[in-house]
Amino acid sequence: MSLDECHLVTLPRVNDARGNLTFIEGGRHVGFDIQRVYYLYDVPGGAERGGHAHRELEQLFIAMSGSFDIVLDDGNLRQRFSLNRSYVGLYVPRMVWREIDNFSSGSVCMVLASQPYDEADYFREYGDFRDAVRQRPAAPASVPLGRAA
Repeated sequence: MSLDECHLVTLPRVNDARGNLTFIEGGRHVGFDIQRVYYLYDVPGGAERGGHAHRELEQLFIAMSGSFDIVLDDGNLRQRFSLNRSYVGLYVPRMVWREIDNFSSGSVCMVLASQPYDEADYFREYGDFRDAVRQRPAAPASVPLGRAA
């Protein structure tokens, strides 16, 4: 996979004077069936999360409250994304290393995942991830899933 497949997804917004509403449908707003949802919160100042990649898992990261940065690395390039809107998600495909940092006070990071938790799906060491990327044959370009306007 490459960073070209990572992209921001603008989710639907229903604006109302009483408060806004955003909804997410698997297969429609994200290109996968949602099998797991988890969220990070009460992250201490200066702390980092992530620091791993997945063999098969696809994810959509959303800043439900506050803000944070996600640094993505495909083994060749690194790119930083800042999330701070509850109606914008960041799609991260399989085989992309991620690090999450720069959490604002009170931030909540919600993650939609394509599969249930499976420890065997993780690359926990960056060197192992880089080795796996180097061993993979080049794949033909594909259209990223989950793009929404």
